[in-house]
Formats: sequence, structure tokens, C-alpha cells
Amino acid sequence: MKSKCVGEIMIPLDEYPHVPDQFTLAQAIVELELAYIDREGRKSLPRFLIVFDKNNQLVGICRRRDLLRGLEPGFLRGRTGAKSEPPFDVEFDPNLLDFSPEHMVEDMKRRAQTSVREVMITDVETIDYNDNIMKAIYKIVHQDVTCLPVIRDNEVVGVVRTVELFHEIAKQVM
Repeated sequence: MKSKCVGEIMIPLDEYPHVPDQFTLAQAIVELELAYIDREGRKSLPRFLIVFDKNNQLVGICRRRDLLRGLEPGFLRGRTGAKSEPPFDVEFDPNLLDFSPEHMVEDMKRRAQTSVREVMITDVETIDYNDNIMKAIYKIVHQDVTCLPVIRDNEVVGVVRTVELFHEIAKQVM
């Protein structure tokens, strides 16, 4: 079986969710929540959005976790790692009203009006349409990413994800 180029297995841009960088987190969440990919009868959910500026130039990608980070309450920001202490193990304090579910939801709705520019990843690894899928596998593995926007003639024309690469390799192995 002849090895394919990235352009042969990518998801075309018109079939993949993408948003302008002026979108709010709320708008981006709606786009991602409503999107799904159907390739060769195999359905999957996209895990990120491609973000473009007003000149239709790629400026970033925004993963689900980036959106969640943007909605995260202020008191949790900066808390990382499995060994951090839980923020809720405290004595009663009148200031704990900020932890009420109603207050947290309202605060999250306020943060959802933040621009996607505030949470997107701007250092985006890309791949050329004509590159061999082995180069895409190398980039995904060594850059520790799950997707690569595909470029043709200096324009984003699609996306290749680990799902497409894995499926193609599986066909060759099996």
C-alpha cells in the first residue's frame, strides 16, 4: 500500500469547526458543542477549534481544556498538579458565599463573555498538504499535539488529527 500525503486523509476546513478570534468563549463553546466529524461512516467529536483573525489568517487553536480554563473560577487559577491542596477544606467563613453554586454559575457566565483570544494557543504547529503522513506522525508525537492544521498555498485548508493518522496506519498494518 502506497503511503499517502496529509492532504489525502485530512478533514477539509469546511467540515471542521473554526471561529474568528473575536468570538467569546460562549460562542466558541456553542460551535464546539454542536460540531461532529463524520468520515467514512466513523463519527467523532472535534477536540479543538481553529481560530482565524479578520484577515482569515490562522492565529491559534482553542482546545476544550482552554475553554474550560477560561471559565475557571479565579480562586482556582494557578492551582496545578495532583499534589495541590483542595480549595474547599476550610473552616466556615462568611466569605465562602462566593463558593455558592449560584454565584459560581453567574461568575462563569460572566467569564464566558471573554474573547477566545485570551485562552487560545498561539504557537501552532502546522503541516503542508503534500507532506507524507509519516511527517505528520513525527510532528504529532514529538510536538505532543493531537492535531495539525494543514496548509496549502499559505492557506489553512484542513486539519489532520491523531484519529485520521491512526486509522490510516491501522489500515496499512491490518
